[in-house]
Amino acid sequence: MYIRSGVWVISTRIDMEKNKSRRPSLRLHLFITILMLVVLAMTVTNCLTLQTALELQIDSFTQEMQGQALVLTRQLSGSGYFEHSDDPTVNAVIEQTADMWGGRIQVIDRSFRIVRDTYAVDTGKYNISEYVIRCLDGQSSSSFDTEGQFVAFAQPIYEKNFKASVISVSPVEANNVVQDAIEGVLLVTADLQSVVAPFRQAREKDMILMSAATCIAVLVILVIVVYWMRPFKKLVQQIDRAAEGGLKDEVDVHNYAETLRISEAFNRTLKRMQMLDASRQEFVSNVSHELKTPITSIRVLADSLMGMEGAPVELYREFMEDISNEIDRESQIIDDLLSMVRLENKEQTLNISQVSINEMMELLLKRLRPIAKKRNIELLFESFRPVTADIDEVKLNLAVTNLVENAIKYNQDSGWVKVSLNADHKFFYIKVTDNGCGIPEDAVEHIFERFYRVDKARSRETGGTGLGLSITKTIVQLHHGAIKVHSKLQEGTTFVVRIPMIYIKE
Repeated sequence: MYIRSGVWVISTRIDMEKNKSRRPSLRLHLFITILMLVVLAMTVTNCLTLQTALELQIDSFTQEMQGQALVLTRQLSGSGYFEHSDDPTVNAVIEQTADMWGGRIQVIDRSFRIVRDTYAVDTGKYNISEYVIRCLDGQSSSSFDTEGQFVAFAQPIYEKNFKASVISVSPVEANNVVQDAIEGVLLVTADLQSVVAPFRQAREKDMILMSAATCIAVLVILVIVVYWMRPFKKLVQQIDRAAEGGLKDEVDVHNYAETLRISEAFNRTLKRMQMLDASRQEFVSNVSHELKTPITSIRVLADSLMGMEGAPVELYREFMEDISNEIDRESQIIDDLLSMVRLENKEQTLNISQVSINEMMELLLKRLRPIAKKRNIELLFESFRPVTADIDEVKLNLAVTNLVENAIKYNQDSGWVKVSLNADHKFFYIKVTDNGCGIPEDAVEHIFERFYRVDKARSRETGGTGLGLSITKTIVQLHHGAIKVHSKLQEGTTFVVRIPMIYIKE
């Protein structure tokens, strides 16, 4: 059975390690996230830089072409080209300009006929394109084809005396004068391969540089992430060391605000576990002692009886009564322990019902009056108003019984115990007061602890187990209530229980 348990423990640990290895690592997440951000930033920056530079270069090239085209249109206008289209000087200038741009020039008259084509393909044909139509209306236009990578623009060719004609007319007639003054259109189409090619080469080089930069970024980010995660690794090591050391070592990692908060939270949990462990050890020790004491007494009494020969019957009866009392005491301890275990069970539920607290208190005190009468203790009950509340009658009855029984047990002969019941709009209050020996000031804060006794000798005489007040407090808290104690040595003690009249399940 032991070997099986050991194998089970080992296999469980192996399974836990496998589950840990399957879970994503924060270090890996940080590394991937930072790397993606860096690569994305480099890519976007590079693309934007190259695209902006290309657009600026194309704009500069286009503006230069438009400036030279404007000069050419003025030269055509001044030479009367549409009347003498075979002028070799002007045609040479057109050819030279087209060659300089690595493009094509067409000269088109007002009837959309192509007077001159540097490609000598469409001369004499007609060009009724959007560029030409808009240009004949007095609007120059241009465009850039991203797929074919060429730029095209149209420039109007005006009559020789165009400016003088515009100045001599009113602004209303200016538009008609401009259109009438246009003799033709200069249509230019230029290839931008020479402009775009260097940027393509630059983009290829940038890809190589980005690959190298990415490799460097991987190494740098890896080092940074490892450095960032060192405090967390240290934190895990210290927590493991604390666990292996029996929860004795505290954790102190304050590199980051997060590790500081984790350390503080763990240390608080550690202190709580240490207190629980100490409480558990003390509880086990007390239980062992309490259970062992009656058994020891029974053994002593039994051995004494067996060692007697010819003892009188009265002595036998006295010893048997003592043995019976010790058995009752042992049974009471076990019953209280079982009650404590049941109350502390997380799945413990209350059987809530509407109960008349007045009737419950009267029946409870009626049952306890014979016990008080044995010591001539007066048991008084004072009810200020009828009270009905949502409670677990059995459990609350047990809690109040413990308080009243203690008031009777630890009272003086011919003393008194007063029990009162009152309520407001939200809570009802049960007060138990006695004029007994009281509780020392330094012991008041411990009386709700398990097995704690103010006077152990007297507790043994009265049959107390040290669990009654602990059970009472647990029951009151299950009802979402509170219990307080006020005591003065040699004058008496008062317990006040406050419980909501309406139970609200959490």
